[in-house]
Amino acid sequence: MPDRLDAVMELARRRGFFWPAYETYGGSAGLYVFGDLGVKLSANMADLWRDIFVRPYGFMEVDTPCLLPAPILEASGHVSNFKDPMAECASCSRKYRADHLIGEAGGKVSEAASPDEMLASMEGLKVRCPECGGSSWTVRPFLTMFETGIGPYAEGKGYLRPETAQGIFVEFNRLLEIERERVPLGIAQVGRGFRNEISPRQGMVRLRELHMMELEMFVDPEDATCPYMEDVRGTRLLLLDGARLAEGSEEPREASVEDALSQGMIKTEWLAFFMALSQRFLTELGIPPERQRFREKLSGERAHYSAQTFDHEVLMDGMGWLEVAGHAYRTDYDVASHMKKTGADYLASVRLARPTRERRRIWSINVGALKAAQPERWKEVLKEYGGIKDRTGEPPVSLAGVRVEPSFLVTKEDEVVVETRKFVPHVVEPSFGLERLMLACMVHAYSRQEDRTVLKLPYRLAPVKVGVFPLVNRAEMEKTAKELLPAARKEGAVYDESGSIGRRYARIDEIGVPLGITVDGQTLQDGTVTVRDRDTWRQERVNAAEIPSEIRKRLTAS
Repeated sequence: MPDRLDAVMELARRRGFFWPAYETYGGSAGLYVFGDLGVKLSANMADLWRDIFVRPYGFMEVDTPCLLPAPILEASGHVSNFKDPMAECASCSRKYRADHLIGEAGGKVSEAASPDEMLASMEGLKVRCPECGGSSWTVRPFLTMFETGIGPYAEGKGYLRPETAQGIFVEFNRLLEIERERVPLGIAQVGRGFRNEISPRQGMVRLRELHMMELEMFVDPEDATCPYMEDVRGTRLLLLDGARLAEGSEEPREASVEDALSQGMIKTEWLAFFMALSQRFLTELGIPPERQRFREKLSGERAHYSAQTFDHEVLMDGMGWLEVAGHAYRTDYDVASHMKKTGADYLASVRLARPTRERRRIWSINVGALKAAQPERWKEVLKEYGGIKDRTGEPPVSLAGVRVEPSFLVTKEDEVVVETRKFVPHVVEPSFGLERLMLACMVHAYSRQEDRTVLKLPYRLAPVKVGVFPLVNRAEMEKTAKELLPAARKEGAVYDESGSIGRRYARIDEIGVPLGITVDGQTLQDGTVTVRDRDTWRQERVNAAEIPSEIRKRLTAS
């Protein structure tokens, strides 16, 4: 790891932001513990994400289970496609990501390369095992999902979710009903995802359990205009688009969102909109726009569901470009797959400007046949049938869990007035990994000022906003400082009376506390305290009675 990254990782461990899990048992790669400061920092980051992506636009937020039955991930294509190339050393049987070994050896290979192509590249580069030095390998695909059982029976196979998205897709018809069938429909989720990484060796970069922030935007493919483009008009992005990559160039071009759309670099307005919001989000995390870029995934590198994907990358000192988010145009792949698998109605609709008349096949239930075939459950079937408003087209595969047999149905053709157009919605998805964002945020905030570390986190993100201190250990000063503490704690405060005031300032500087409030001898005379700014080290006298409003004013102005 580079020195700057090493320093942040050590600071995070020592001060309790995060550290490797289960160290007393030898550790388990790819798993981390968030301490108190990490929990607060991550919560502040997620709240900022909601303030940029969710709340201003009235999008929904849900929380779906982390455990998915196998048929869901079979339908979504993850069981067939969610795989990484695993290289196994023939000498010591240690296993690694083949493409990572190739990259570390100075080579380059497409993510779309086959196992045989990966093996040929490793042999050409004479890649040696990091563990034993061996140079003989096998390469094969490895499913990077955690498999488990649901219940006591073998057929109850399941997986821990690799993304939060599938829980949203499966529940789409219910969510659409809750939102009174309004499209476009944005549904957000913040939760954990699980990736059975082959060899996580990059600290917080590659994890087996991670926090994700995702938003699924369901849109009409015939009218995919984004009504919020004015919010991002003029935003300039650094784009390493597919055309440039195909030419062999690694130099991004700068373009406004409008030009990127008109020139075909970005396929949909919604994708451009979310990419612009993503840049705004990372900028508010303290990462300058010039250290951000969007790299397009080429055909074969994209996920199986995607028609276009851009990775949002951040330039990390000594580490190069690190992917922290992905923006994918998933088309109708997910919704159509679940509709095909289950037979459920996942269609959205829009009202036509002018109703039309068409001849359509209309289906209904033959109640007598249903009663005869399902004497115990016919009422349940009829109840669900009664809630179906549109009975044109193909009937459902099942009702109330009962398979709809042809003998249950009566069909006829009739002329109907068509007032709506039905469609399978397309999806645009911005997806963020919280741990990578936290790492990037802390690395960019890390600084050395004179002989001390100052973590210059944006004030809003700081896990602790205020430090409260008595200048020296005198009973009157300690009493006054502790009287100030309840008001300061409304914004998040820490109290410290140990060591010199310089040491106490140093302790809060390295965890990013924006303001330090010190009670001194003058406080006892005139009721004023010293307020110190973390970044400038400037100090001002403020009336102690005004501390709550002064804290809010300073933090809001930052």
